[in-house]
Amino acid sequence: MVPRYVPQTALFRPFTLRSVTTRNRVWVAPMCQYSVEARDGVPTDWHLMHLGQFAAGGAGLVMTEATAVVPEGRISPQDLGLWNDGQRDALARIAAFIRAQGAVPAIQLAHAGRKASTFRPWDARRGTVPAEDGGWPTVAPSAIAFGDYAEPRALDAAELPALVAAFGDAARRAREAGFEVFEVHAAHGYLLHQFLSPLSNTRTDAYGGSLENRARLVLEVVRAVRAAVGDELVVFVRLSATDWAEGGWNEEETTIVSGWVRDAGGDLVDVSSGGNVRHQSIPVGPLYQVPLAETVKDGSGVPVSAVGLITTPQQAEDVVASGRADAVMLARELLRDPHFALRAAEELGEDIDYWAPQYVRARPAR
Repeated sequence: MVPRYVPQTALFRPFTLRSVTTRNRVWVAPMCQYSVEARDGVPTDWHLMHLGQFAAGGAGLVMTEATAVVPEGRISPQDLGLWNDGQRDALARIAAFIRAQGAVPAIQLAHAGRKASTFRPWDARRGTVPAEDGGWPTVAPSAIAFGDYAEPRALDAAELPALVAAFGDAARRAREAGFEVFEVHAAHGYLLHQFLSPLSNTRTDAYGGSLENRARLVLEVVRAVRAAVGDELVVFVRLSATDWAEGGWNEEETTIVSGWVRDAGGDLVDVSSGGNVRHQSIPVGPLYQVPLAETVKDGSGVPVSAVGLITTPQQAEDVVASGRADAVMLARELLRDPHFALRAAEELGEDIDYWAPQYVRARPAR
């Protein structure tokens, strides 16, 4: 019997949470594509190609873009959705292809809140899409606009149980579609982050004020998603560790809430930052968000992934090998090189066995 190859680098060691094991720690971050031209939330061939190439390229986990749990939760009218069974059935094809290439299919569930109903980045116009062009009124914890976007309507507390249920229903559909990891999007200034931050949440009821109250909705959503997917599959929560603005959400609160997330049924915190206010001041540079992931991991004991200008195999290896994070999430570097994981294995001297047979003739000779 041929002994199974044992990876020599931290980046290529498998990682297990509950019943799910990724073949390595190179994971695909959610990347909005704004490409549902029919505006019905149903994925297209573009989404299959976009996500499938990363699975064929050796990534360990491949995550969809922010997928709205209700129509009004889309960032743009061209976003993915998961509020009906037709969307579920179309996503199932994508999940199956990702799994067939040896990667773990993951999905990010989201509601954009006051940052919903916006034009795409490459559209001629910017800001909120008006009703006559297919836009819709937005909602938020408080009636505070994001910059020059339209002012949202403050959600009534009586509306929140239905919102929590929508996340649970979307998670159930995602499970039925074959996804194995379910990420609750509570970062980048979208609805759940808006509830967390005192800069966007000025409520005086049970969902505003204290940290416990501001985190209440996030934890209710995590519990609903956990209940929908069962005990064997995996729940991530993406958190912005800081608003990068005075008086806003910060690393200390993120660390505390990460522990609460674990208690509510979450398995890993996907640590990012920013996105909630226009006046944020972000010191962007290589690995600039890795210290945030390290802080959350050390302070909470919860597994974390790190993101943010991780662009080389050695950088990714160093982040994981040092224990600063349990995995790295890549986005723009994967757009430049969808086969980053295969290249990383070659550069780091790993003799992996998951080159697609159709591509193996291109594998560098040793």
